[in-house]
Amino acid sequence: MPDSNKHIRDLQEEIARNDSEQAFAALFRLLYDRLIRFCMQYVSSREAAEEVVSDVFVRIWERRAGLTEVGNLEVYLFVSVRNQAYNYQEKYSSMRISPLENGEWELKDTGDPGRDMEWKEMAARLDREVNLLPDQCRKVFRLIKEEGFRYKEVAQILNISPRTVETQLFRAIRRLQEAVGHWLPDKLKKGGKLPPTVGLLLMLLDGWMW
Repeated sequence: MPDSNKHIRDLQEEIARNDSEQAFAALFRLLYDRLIRFCMQYVSSREAAEEVVSDVFVRIWERRAGLTEVGNLEVYLFVSVRNQAYNYQEKYSSMRISPLENGEWELKDTGDPGRDMEWKEMAARLDREVNLLPDQCRKVFRLIKEEGFRYKEVAQILNISPRTVETQLFRAIRRLQEAVGHWLPDKLKKGGKLPPTVGLLLMLLDGWMW
């Protein structure tokens, strides 16, 4: 994500050195949705995730002068959200969210409303299977395959070793292949516009790993 990283660094400089509210708003818009999705793996509701992410951004603004010392602001924000989510759990709940058996995970469909229902069914099936992955396995998969982070960045975000990241990613891909791979042949004959999640599945089952 070289272009995205440069853009974030530019915004970081503007915020830290010039107190730019415009740059801060741009940073917020750029990362907010991704941070919310990540946070929802730790807390019980979107409302809680919004509170956690908002608190992190407030702290970033309050301590903006110190951003010049942050090497990778994107990773820093994800780590901050993770830590704040842990604090939220300790304050408001003794339970940690596990993968939901009903497959509850919002898939935003920005494509054609008339998209083939079979593709929707496959996307929903894949999403359920992702949610049923073991906790760490699921987080690694989403950060790498959906958010585009590198191994070392995921290791920093989750506070685990790069080797563990690699192992968990292979485990996730293997389980998803076993769970939904048999759906693929008939669906490929249908054609049509693919949802992003289904496109990801096709790449995985076609041997695209990295």
